[in-house]
Amino acid sequence: MPELSWKKSSFSGGDDGQACLELALGADDIRHLRESDDPSTIVTTTVPKLRALILGAKAGEFDHLV
Repeated sequence: MPELSWKKSSFSGGDDGQACLELALGADDIRHLRESDDPSTIVTTTVPKLRALILGAKAGEFDHLV
């Protein structure tokens, strides 16, 4: 895997900046996600699937899992 450039949200504050999600752009339609406190675990997905996950989370579709 080529070197990825990881980006954090500007909202990632507190907790010394270690409790946040990072995103890296891959080739074509691929996106990579990882937690800053466990950077060795990387989730790879596509833009449409990531969009569906984000929209579902914003709509509360996963609230019952908490």
